[in-house]
Amino acid sequence: MLLSSVFGPYGQDDQYGSRRLNPMELYHNQVTRTQGAFSLRMFHRSWGLMMIQANIAAPCTLLDFPTLDRFIEELRTHRYDVVGISSIIPNVYKVKKMCELIRRYQPDAEIVVGGHVANVPDLARRIDADHVVRGEGVRWFRRYLGEDEDRPLRHPMISSGVGTRNLGVNTSERRGDVAATIVPSVGCPLGCNFCSTSAMFGGKGKWVDFYRTGDELFDVICQVEREMGVSSFFIMDENFLFHRRRALRLLELIERHEKSWSLYVFSSANVLRSYSIEQLIRLGISWVWMGIEGRDSQYAKLTGTDTFELVRRLQSHGIRVLGSTILGLENHTPDNIDEAIDHAVRHDTDFHQFMLYTPVPGTPLHAELSAAGLMKDESEYHPSDIHGQSILNYRHPSLDDEQTAEIMLRAFDRDFQINGPSTVRIVRTTLAGWKRHKHHADPCVRRRYAWEARELATTYSTVVAASRLYYRRDPVMHARMSALLRELRAEFGWKSRLSAAIGGRWLLGRIRKEEKRLAAGFSHEPPTFCERNESVADRPELPLCRSAAPPVAPPPPARPIVVPSEPVREHELVGV
Repeated sequence: MLLSSVFGPYGQDDQYGSRRLNPMELYHNQVTRTQGAFSLRMFHRSWGLMMIQANIAAPCTLLDFPTLDRFIEELRTHRYDVVGISSIIPNVYKVKKMCELIRRYQPDAEIVVGGHVANVPDLARRIDADHVVRGEGVRWFRRYLGEDEDRPLRHPMISSGVGTRNLGVNTSERRGDVAATIVPSVGCPLGCNFCSTSAMFGGKGKWVDFYRTGDELFDVICQVEREMGVSSFFIMDENFLFHRRRALRLLELIERHEKSWSLYVFSSANVLRSYSIEQLIRLGISWVWMGIEGRDSQYAKLTGTDTFELVRRLQSHGIRVLGSTILGLENHTPDNIDEAIDHAVRHDTDFHQFMLYTPVPGTPLHAELSAAGLMKDESEYHPSDIHGQSILNYRHPSLDDEQTAEIMLRAFDRDFQINGPSTVRIVRTTLAGWKRHKHHADPCVRRRYAWEARELATTYSTVVAASRLYYRRDPVMHARMSALLRELRAEFGWKSRLSAAIGGRWLLGRIRKEEKRLAAGFSHEPPTFCERNESVADRPELPLCRSAAPPVAPPPPARPIVVPSEPVREHELVGV
């Protein structure tokens, strides 16, 4: 078997649907989009393909981020019975091209296509594939290959980010420096009407567990900790803290075994509020991606929550917050859109994602607008332009495409102009957590905050000093940077002063150089990865994919879990 992501390059406009506005980067794509040299640049591997490769017995090669030429080379030089492709909808033309190439070079191979692109209603007509797979892929492939689909899951060893770059500098990727990714579950039972990931795995009231209990999850994290030498983990679960019993059992085991882990999680606001701040701190929650969605939005996950107070409280304990806001809601107009943007910006989260309200095929929103006759015909747009950052694929009652494209830029610009670089905001929040909890009664908590603060006196002091020089002609931002630098110097003394004095001007030079490079049209592209599983015997030169053994107590089969979907009240489901 060959598994492949779609081919690059990605961050440029081309005939196959790549778009400069839609690079293969989560942060620069939709979080730090207009922050220039201050934008956080990194790539995330194709985690779903890595999970499939680690959990089938058949010989399997994974080709991640190939160029078109590299994909052709793989097809020409190695024989495959099955070729699988994973993609999102905007890359449907790349999938089409890849299927054509497979038919040309490997006519006997069966083609399997999955990922979000599988939700395109007429995909089978658009591409030449043998199988279109919707939903969770491990069990599907095991069943397709005649393997035991219910055997326990192996978790691949995944670095959460690769090729990270910020302020014109490539960051360290040494052992232990980059968080590992852990995937406990997929899908989200809250089932917001626009959410494609919830719809992908069953929709409202449903999800798929890979590790159902805290014991199973703890076992896997411990293995990853030993193998990768890490103490920080990006928990790729749409609403990790929603599964309260599992989270609290994990906390119990963390404390029993004296772990000082940092966990980066997704969570809805109301679920966050159901935990005490002490529980979050002891659990190791140090970074939260939280939906703010929009002013006056009607989503239950926000009901009764003062998101401003919640963000401030989390940040005051050193928990970094990535807020997420939807623009282009039905009630947004040219007259009130600035209020919606200002509402988001006033949260002053460490990062802020802005996305357009987009009905993606497979979601309840898409079904609703299709039934109402509000979806545009595809002749009115290009599918590769529906990536949530420019135009809409439906007829908005008040906004046209030109307006939505400008609104998105306005939102990112305003957040950057008012709140400053996200990198500096991270320093501010990290310092607040260190000052508040460096003498915490629990030694495990103290160790975690010390680890997270390890670069405040050096690298982070340099970052703030360089940013202060950069903003010397902006009185408000310069004053903010100066105050933060004084805090760092007061806390860490000569080491901070020396790092700021020597490193600040050097880093400013790198920022200026990066700005020139970006202005010249530089496109940040990921490296290509080619890896094998243990069953591939004839290509010893390829890196072997590594994975954690199944937990000691095997979990139940990874079948969708269903709870009553009407009515779904979040407080009733928290304990599920």
